[in-house]
Amino acid sequence: MKRNIYLDFSYLLVIAATLGGVLVLGILVAPVVFHTDKITVGILIDHYNAGIIMAEIFHRFGVWLYVVAVYVALYEARVYKMGQRDAIAFASASIVLFTSLLFSGVYAPKIIAMQALGAEATQSDTFQNIHIASEIDFKILAVALLVLFVRRLMLLRIS
Repeated sequence: MKRNIYLDFSYLLVIAATLGGVLVLGILVAPVVFHTDKITVGILIDHYNAGIIMAEIFHRFGVWLYVVAVYVALYEARVYKMGQRDAIAFASASIVLFTSLLFSGVYAPKIIAMQALGAEATQSDTFQNIHIASEIDFKILAVALLVLFVRRLMLLRIS
């Protein structure tokens, strides 16, 4: 099979855009939403309502993560079938698949469901543990996306 440079380019673009989204949400959006008291004058969004806003943002990003997971699975299956096997790319793609599906299919829905129960539910140890696990998952996703992007870029340069 002949390499399709447009498919390779679009794959790298999707991976890079997703990494950018993960970084922007984690580094820029979350701190702003949770610290409105430092930005706004006379308007204070309490921690519970800030959490609801962030959950909606992450829920919408989760839809994108589903698309990315499908794209990564299809692309990696294609290059595997073509005989272009690479252990680092395979491992990082597997981690991207696992963490993106875990975040958008487990953590985000559970957090939203617990928030729907009210502010008291968000103060529980269960909620805190789920939230911490989702943050760790998001960080692992970022690293895996970076490794996958760099490795696929290196492999394209070699071939």
